Amino acid sequence: MPLLANFSGYSLECGTDEAGRGCLAGPVVAAAVILPANFVCLSLNDSKQLTEKERDALRPIIERESLAWAIGVVDNVEIDNMNILNASILAMHKAIDGLKLRPDYIIVDGNRFKPYDTIPFQTIVKGDAIYLSIAAASVIAKTHRDELMTALHAEFPYYGWDKNKGYPTKAHRLAISKYGTCEFHRLTFNLLGDKDFYMHKKFHQKLLKASRQADASSINNSQKSIFD
Repeated sequence: MPLLANFSGYSLECGTDEAGRGCLAGPVVAAAVILPANFVCLSLNDSKQLTEKERDALRPIIERESLAWAIGVVDNVEIDNMNILNASILAMHKAIDGLKLRPDYIIVDGNRFKPYDTIPFQTIVKGDAIYLSIAAASVIAKTHRDELMTALHAEFPYYGWDKNKGYPTKAHRLAISKYGTCEFHRLTFNLLGDKDFYMHKKFHQKLLKASRQADASSINNSQKSIFD
C-alpha cells in the first residue's frame, strides 16, 4: 500500500523521526524532511523495512527532491545526562532548527514529543510506515547515523560498529565485556544485558554522576595549577 503524502493539509508539512534510540553506543540522530506535494516514490518505506542498499539508494533522491531536510545529533554524554527520550526529542528539535524552510505543521513518528515553538504537531505511532515525509526522515536519520558509526569503527574496531552500528548485539556486548567501554558508550544503558541492571539503575546513575563530578574537579584543579 503506497504511503500517504499529507496528514494536516498544510503544504509545508514536516515529517520527523530518529535513529539509534536503542543503541548502546553513539549518538541519537534525527531528521526532519519537508516533501513537495507531488513527491512520488513507491519504494520509500520505514527504514527498518528496507535493506541497507535500498536506504542508500533512497537517500540522494530524498535529499535532492525534498523542499528542505536537515539532521540533528545528540551525543551519548547528553543522552546519559537527560535520558534517551528527551535526547530523541531534542535531536528532532535540532533537525527542525536546521530546515531552510519553517514548517507549518510537524508530524512525528511515535507517541511522544514536546512542542516546537508555536508550530502545531501530531504524533503518529508507526508513522514511518504510513506517511512519506516521516519515512523519508527515517531513511535520512538512519543513513547519516550509520555513516557516523562506521567512521567511529575505524577508531574502535573491536566493537564491530561497522556492522552492528552500536546496537546491543551479542558480539557488541561480548566486546564490551572483554575490552570495557569507550568514550562513546552510553553509561546509563544496560551495556552487558544484566537482568538485574534496571533494579539498580539509580545506583548506576549516582556512580556516573559522581564520576563526572570527579572528572570536572580534576580538570578544574589542573587548570588552577597551570595558571597559579
